[in-house]
Amino acid sequence: MTRPTPQPGILDIEPYVGGRASATGAGKIFKLSANETPLGPSPRAREAFLAAAESMALYPDGGADELRGAIASRYGLNAERIVCGAGSDELLHLLAQAYLGEGDQAIATEHGFLVYPIVTKAAGATCIQVKERNLRTDVDAILAAVTPRTRIVFIANPNNPTGSYLPSDEVRRLHAGLRPDILLVLDAAYSEYVSRNDYEAGIELVATFENVVMTRTFSKIYGLAALRLGWMYAPAHVADVINRIRGPFNVSIPALKAGVAAMRDTGHVDDARAHNDRWLAWLAEEIGKLDLVVAPSVANFLLIGFPDEPGRRAGDADIFLMRRGLILRQMTSYGLPNHLRLSVGTEEANRLVVAALAEFMSRKGGAA
Repeated sequence: MTRPTPQPGILDIEPYVGGRASATGAGKIFKLSANETPLGPSPRAREAFLAAAESMALYPDGGADELRGAIASRYGLNAERIVCGAGSDELLHLLAQAYLGEGDQAIATEHGFLVYPIVTKAAGATCIQVKERNLRTDVDAILAAVTPRTRIVFIANPNNPTGSYLPSDEVRRLHAGLRPDILLVLDAAYSEYVSRNDYEAGIELVATFENVVMTRTFSKIYGLAALRLGWMYAPAHVADVINRIRGPFNVSIPALKAGVAAMRDTGHVDDARAHNDRWLAWLAEEIGKLDLVVAPSVANFLLIGFPDEPGRRAGDADIFLMRRGLILRQMTSYGLPNHLRLSVGTEEANRLVVAALAEFMSRKGGAA
C-alpha cells in the first residue's frame, strides 16, 4: 500500500524522552529528573500569567517587542538582535533548518544535549558527536572534527548532563579555530547559575563576531518550563533569517507576559541562585562520601556515577529511589548508562535523596 513517506533520515531520529514525572507505588513524589527550579516561578510572573487570561481571544505580539525590550534592558543588548521562541528548543530547530541541509554536518559533544542531533537530522544533515575529555568539552577534538561540510557547532555551556563548563578563553579559542562560515551556537540554558570568574555566556562573542549565536531559556532558573519560552541573541543577519522562517505568533500571550515579569524580578532569580549555591555544594559533598562519583557541576544538577557491581549499578539505584518517591534521570540515552542525574530540589527532597542513597549503598545487593 502506498502512503506518504518522510524525508530520508527522519525515521533514524530517536525521539527525545524527558525525565519521568511519576513513580508507581510511592507516596509523596519528588521529581528531580528535569532540572526544574524548586522555588517555582516569580510571584510576579504568576500574576502576569493569570492576568493574561483576559487576552485569550487575541493574537500575541508577533514581534515579542515588550519581552525583547525587557531582556535588552536587563543585559544591555540591542533588542533588534533578540529573537524569542517557544523554548530555546524551537530556536535550535530553526537555526538548524536555516543553516543545515543535505550533505552538511553539525558538530556536538558525545554527552551534549540530545536535541542537537535531533535538529541536525531533521534538517537532513549529519551530526558528528566528538569525544569529551573527563566529561568536559574538548576544544581540540571539536576542531579536529571540522570538515569542509561543517556548518554548525553546538556547545552547551554549562553542559547538560555533565554540569561542566568551558571557560571563556577556551570558547574564544574554539571560535578562533572555526571558519567564518561556521555558525557557533552557544546554548547557555544554565548560565544564570554560574558564578565562576572565567565564565561568559556568549554575549561578548555575539556582539563582536558575525558567526556566533547565544540561546537562553526561561525554563530553568525562571521556573517557566510549562510556558515554553526562550530567546536568542544573534548577529543582525542571523536574527533576520530566523524571523523569516519562525511562526508569526510563535510565543503565546501568557508566556510573553510572564516572561517580562520574570525578567524584571531580579530578586527572585537571586533567591533561586542562592538556594542552588547552598544545596548543590551540600549534595556534592554528602553524596561524595558514599563511594559514589560526583562530577563537578556549575549548574542546578549533579551527574552521579555508580559502582559497576551487581545490585549497585545506576539502574538498581533508580529502582530503589523510585520506590521511595525520588525520581532521578537515567543517562543511558546520553551514553552514560551507569550514571543518574540529580536536580537540586527543596531542602526536604535533597536530604531525603542523600539518606536514600546512603541506604542503597549500604546494602549488600538488590534494589528493593
